[in-house]
Amino acid sequence: MSHDVIALTRNMPDARTVLAGLYAGGPDLRVDSVCEGAAIRLCGADGRPLVTVEVPIFIQVPGEVSRLLGSKVRTETPVWWTEVRATTAVAEAGRLAGSVAGRLATVLDGATWPADTVHTDVVSIPSADDDSPDGGALGVDVLTDQAALIMQDRPVVAATTWLTDLVQTTIATGHELQLITPPGTRLTLPLRTLLAHLPARWVVRDPNGGYYDGLTGAVLHWHKSRFAPAGAQAAISAAFDVPVDAKGERQLHLSLRTTHPADEHLLLGGALEAAWRALTGGPPIGWSTAEPVNLPWSPRQLTELARARAEKSLPTWLVAVGAPDRPAIATCRIVRTPAGVEEHITLAAGYPSAQAPPLHALPELAETLAAHHGLASMLTQLRPARADLTTPPQRKAAPVPLAYTLGHDAARTHTESAPVHPMRLGPALHYPLGDGTDQAAWHRLKALADHLNAAR
Repeated sequence: MSHDVIALTRNMPDARTVLAGLYAGGPDLRVDSVCEGAAIRLCGADGRPLVTVEVPIFIQVPGEVSRLLGSKVRTETPVWWTEVRATTAVAEAGRLAGSVAGRLATVLDGATWPADTVHTDVVSIPSADDDSPDGGALGVDVLTDQAALIMQDRPVVAATTWLTDLVQTTIATGHELQLITPPGTRLTLPLRTLLAHLPARWVVRDPNGGYYDGLTGAVLHWHKSRFAPAGAQAAISAAFDVPVDAKGERQLHLSLRTTHPADEHLLLGGALEAAWRALTGGPPIGWSTAEPVNLPWSPRQLTELARARAEKSLPTWLVAVGAPDRPAIATCRIVRTPAGVEEHITLAAGYPSAQAPPLHALPELAETLAAHHGLASMLTQLRPARADLTTPPQRKAAPVPLAYTLGHDAARTHTESAPVHPMRLGPALHYPLGDGTDQAAWHRLKALADHLNAAR
């Protein structure tokens, strides 16, 4: 597995301190700038990549460190997060990463994760082994003709800047990204969403031997230079088939799309904030273009970013998080279309067993979004699942639809013969589908979708 070490420091890692950390491998190692200057890579004298040091991130959002590294890591914000990753192809690279991070933490009054891997010794790197797997071209652990494999041994794997950039790079080269983890690892909602919609696979080491797909449970084997299901009707791993024990916890999911005129007065983020308040009682507290989320919530700043990227004909993808005591997380993709500017938002809020999801607030939210935030459509769903909103590699209960809402423009396609009778909520049509426990709601949703598609 990977040897990732994170330095969490009160003071900003300056150039001199980072240079001192890089000398953990002695004076003979080479230093390269990679990812357009977003990271520094230590290489052996023969050019082998050993350790990559990411640009430090200034975390200003409370709860982000413990969300991704566990509650035992207690660090007050703001804090500087410097990620040091070692290749798995060289055994000594892990100790080198520990020394780099240890030196940063020692000089800058900080801590590290994991704490037991850190030291400040000089680490000697032996000469190259010709049989070492080569993933240096893409910054992965193993690169084959078919796949780019990365190995992570962390409690929670998130959609970090490095990982999201790697997804784009591997796809552009025609490789499938395969994330390999031990069975105790969980994924954040943003990363799970990315993996589910891209040529990528979550490969989990089965404690009983072998590997399986962490999202589908299919037993995997090594076939044609990548992990793949063992046949068209692949067996399901027994480790995956143990249902997640949610202990009465639930998640409320919203998938919504908004459309806005593309003018100089546009301010994005209003729909996301309105939905957040309805589901949690408060606004988001942070946003970023990757995890960990490091910036305080600011619709103005995210609008400026989206506008700058739109001028280059690029979409914007961002993550938002809520307060630690009110778990919620969202992804939002902002794209310029002939109709204007669209936001595609997926928001999930978690509720412990003693707290009921605010289902009564959904009709009012639908009306607010349609009247003030350019709602085009919204699907709400409820599922038994972990309130911390992470995904373990186990069978999960399917979400059940609660309601489907059409905004002002889409509502014009409605006819009285719709299979589900709607509620008129201002400019919106709100179609109740069930109470979140009735699986027949999926049949109602399909019938409604067929009707609306025919009407269009």
